[in-house]
Amino acid sequence: MIIIGIGNVLQKDDGLGVYAATYLNENYTFSEELAIINGGVQGIHLLNVLEENDHILIFDSIGLDDNPASIYAIPAQEISGYGLNNGGAHEIGILQCMDMLELQGKAIPTAMVLGIVPDEVTFDFGLSKALTNAFDGYISVALQYLSKHGIRHTKKESNTSLQEIIARAKDPSGVMI
Repeated sequence: MIIIGIGNVLQKDDGLGVYAATYLNENYTFSEELAIINGGVQGIHLLNVLEENDHILIFDSIGLDDNPASIYAIPAQEISGYGLNNGGAHEIGILQCMDMLELQGKAIPTAMVLGIVPDEVTFDFGLSKALTNAFDGYISVALQYLSKHGIRHTKKESNTSLQEIIARAKDPSGVMI
């Protein structure tokens, strides 16, 4: 299994997927090999990742008409096709890449989008208060999903806070996964 954090940390709540992936990578160990990737806004450059993996968990903010910080777990196949015309900051995004695989007759990985409804998508770093308050719950849902698929987790003794991860994103020399 692989986890891909999607989003733009320059657009506040849109960066949630990147922050969540980094948070898991830095604060947990897992019972089996689990690659965690900062997919950011790489879009079409993630096509090979999709081709090479059969099970993917995607962290992203999702623009649904619901209360900010509402969390959704949606099989990517259910929203496939939606991606080809949605545009936005990701240009050709991960859903469009899955659509491309399907159009080419290639195997489509089992993929789950763990999405959260953003509150503020503006040119700024960090997360809105609503998403900051929901962050632990979002991580909990991700860990439950992994457990359901036989991947156990252990919290590391030394932890990196969400605030530290966000601060590193602001620093050009900061290292994100």
